[in-house]
Amino acid sequence: MNEGKPGTPGASEGPDGDFVLARPERPDGDYGLPRPHDATASTPAADVPDGGAPDPRHRGGTSADASEPAPARSTDTPASTPAPGADAPAHPQPLHDPDPYSTPPYGEPGPWAPAPPVQHPAATPAHGVAVGVPPVPHETAPAAPVTPAAPVAQDAPAAPVTDPWARYDPWAAPAAVAPLQQADPVEEDVRRRRGRRRRALAGGALVIALVSGVAGGVVGVQLERNGGIGAVELPQAGVEAPDRDPDSVAGIAAQALPSVVTLHVSGGGKAGTGTGFVLDDRGHILTNDHVVEPAGEDGDITVTFHSGDTAEATVVGRDSGYDLAVVRVKGVRGLAPLPLGNSDNVRVGDPVVAIGAPFDLAGTVTSGIISARERPITAGGEKGDGSDVSYVDALQTDAPINPGNSGGPLLDGKGQVIGINSAIRSADGGLDPEGGQSGSIGLGFAIPINQGKRVAEELIETGKATHPVIGITLDMEYSGDGARVAAEGSDGGPPVSTGGPGAEAGIRPGDVITKVDGRPVHSGEELIVKTRAHRPGDRLELTLERGGEERTVSLVLGSSDGG
Repeated sequence: MNEGKPGTPGASEGPDGDFVLARPERPDGDYGLPRPHDATASTPAADVPDGGAPDPRHRGGTSADASEPAPARSTDTPASTPAPGADAPAHPQPLHDPDPYSTPPYGEPGPWAPAPPVQHPAATPAHGVAVGVPPVPHETAPAAPVTPAAPVAQDAPAAPVTDPWARYDPWAAPAAVAPLQQADPVEEDVRRRRGRRRRALAGGALVIALVSGVAGGVVGVQLERNGGIGAVELPQAGVEAPDRDPDSVAGIAAQALPSVVTLHVSGGGKAGTGTGFVLDDRGHILTNDHVVEPAGEDGDITVTFHSGDTAEATVVGRDSGYDLAVVRVKGVRGLAPLPLGNSDNVRVGDPVVAIGAPFDLAGTVTSGIISARERPITAGGEKGDGSDVSYVDALQTDAPINPGNSGGPLLDGKGQVIGINSAIRSADGGLDPEGGQSGSIGLGFAIPINQGKRVAEELIETGKATHPVIGITLDMEYSGDGARVAAEGSDGGPPVSTGGPGAEAGIRPGDVITKVDGRPVHSGEELIVKTRAHRPGDRLELTLERGGEERTVSLVLGSSDGG
């Protein structure tokens, strides 16, 4: 194990494989240097090489080549003899005080720190040696065999192999120090740093993915809902002039609405809503009889104008047979009467506009056409005695008419009144004013304005309306085609009034009237409707059958006060 290392004479190999210096047999357990007595006498002659000059690299001992390591000085060299005449001590004094702890290198070497050999710098000139110490020849130790170094990886350069027993030269140039190398700790740190870097990259990628997903979702929602990220602005037409063609529905409605009113009637535990329109600037308003009927004799009628103004109204006159009534408001200025048309000019297919307050929705405008003319209808009859039955030779329209429209105007394409909305055919088959509360199915009926005008004038003038009559009693149970004259009168009198228009024309009980002015009549109700479509004093031509024979008679209509 210690082969090739310079040994020290008198040294032996210890148990740990290293050399142990010889111990002097002295009581103090320390090494002592001999005391010089004469420096000149004890200085040994310097080794002189063959050239005759002393070698400055040696401070005594035998000459040695500078390239070879100097042999270690033996620790067994006897001490120098003191010069003659000097008092030599019995024992040499130690350079240091005894070490009670035996601390190396002055005490006993420990098992973990072997004493290093003494080294001498080879390039240092002689500065003198101890007096009285004879020169000790250096022994050259055999050179240690050189073992070829193991191949080292290129990325880790091998550190230069140094001989721990080589000479120490403080004046020599410092040798290159190989960089420190750590194998396992460095690789472990690199792996940790790489792992942390990978985790950081993975976390950053996850955060970026989440942020990108949220941002993409927000942008997608904005694009889906609004079509873009900016403010939503939909295309819109510009502002147009408010005026409309006077012949259009909008033009007709704009002209007529200020003259249409809504009536709220209450009295006798009843209440209702209807419509009316202004007849003149004196405050007369035309409506249906069944609209004002709940007011009775002391009920309340409130008129609401299109402007929102209201006024109390009173009944001027009413007639249940024509289902017409006139009310009047006082103290109201600026009334605009609606122009009246001629219902005889109406033709099927003509456009019409209906205005009213269906279900108390004031100012409702609907439109349609004339579906039929001279449609005989009867309405009312709740009293059971026939006194409240209205017989109307009506205009039929498909303009929507609903409860609350009753009494409102039916206008033609010029904005003129051609009828008064009065009744509708309901889905349950009934034909009543306002159709109960069922609503329109496209079958509405209006009183022709020609009849309404005559009745309104009479109501304003006298408070009553006259009815044209033939002076006969009809058999309302007859189911055949036509209207049959009853066998006896309703009050027990004769069925043909004595001295009446019918008696003068030669009509007898049992005769069946089949035509009026050449138009077929299929029932007693229809004959009454056709008759009331005329004024008292108008002449009628009737076709009748008697005993299987057909004959024609002419008569002038009489008059009776309406109820």
